[in-house]
Amino acid sequence: MSTLLKVDNLSKSYSLNSGLFGPSRTLDALSDVSLTVEAGETLAVVGESGCGKTTLGRCIIKAQPSTAGTVTYYPKGHEPVELTALNKRQIKPWRQDIRMIFQDPMSSLNPNMRVFDIVAEPLRIHKIAKGRELEDRVVSTLEKVGIAADGVGRYPHAFSGGQRQRIGIARALVLDPKLVIADEAVSALDVSIQAQILNLLEDLKSDFGLTYIFISHDLGVVNYIADRVVVMYLGHVVENAPTEMLFERPRHPYTEVLLEALPIADPLRRKGRNVEVRGEIPYLGNRPVGCPFHTRCRYAQDICRSQRPALRPINGTAQEAACHFAESLDLKGAYEAPATGTYA
Repeated sequence: MSTLLKVDNLSKSYSLNSGLFGPSRTLDALSDVSLTVEAGETLAVVGESGCGKTTLGRCIIKAQPSTAGTVTYYPKGHEPVELTALNKRQIKPWRQDIRMIFQDPMSSLNPNMRVFDIVAEPLRIHKIAKGRELEDRVVSTLEKVGIAADGVGRYPHAFSGGQRQRIGIARALVLDPKLVIADEAVSALDVSIQAQILNLLEDLKSDFGLTYIFISHDLGVVNYIADRVVVMYLGHVVENAPTEMLFERPRHPYTEVLLEALPIADPLRRKGRNVEVRGEIPYLGNRPVGCPFHTRCRYAQDICRSQRPALRPINGTAQEAACHFAESLDLKGAYEAPATGTYA
């Protein structure tokens, strides 16, 4: 596989105005995030609410400007493009290649527009098609995601949640993108509908030759769909590993905590000991010194409270972790053996 997108030391900060009881503060939503997306893979980004995963997706497509760092896109047959250096006009053509599916299909679809116009809007903005060609392309894309042609004249409120998400997917795919960022694309749906959408995404990946960045907090979904997983905590990447490797033996204590919370239908497949996490997630405007997870980590030592560990390969494998003791800790995985992904 070849590299499609590279994120280097990406940071995003927000300035909070001073209130009656204190000075102004800076909130660091992302801090030196680095990752690589290979063409044809599904890279999952996971973590608790507030970890920065949605901000990362929005900064990649420049829906929000980043504070520091770079995002470089490697289009096939073209020179690499540093997206973070482009202004609004310059980045517009590249938004044909990089599209986003938003979390809430109801709020992301204009309730005053017909489904046809919602899906046709990207084609009109980029001046790609018009007239009969535009109509055919919209109807064809909707049919590929399971929306019949007789629904194009209806409005979003007339559809179920799963159907609205399919419309959002069609809007993302109508430009034939290379990379799709799916932000919690199934979290608002019932489990049975989640399975349909996940299977649809897998089919579309094969049909369109897509690459996914799949943002989620649900490790059950991630285990089914992802080739590789990036774990985020307080705006930092704390682990990056192939999915099976991460589920079998995590290398960061925070990943161990996330895996412990994963529901398992067969309790005999769980390893024996319980993993406890203490305390609450720190406020982003007052993040801990040293390792960002040390205030909740049962393995924390003095070095964790003073020095932030670097994200590094572990024992020469494809697994990376930002933990001072990643090589020596015997952390609990989700299963006794790697699981084959099934989701229903």
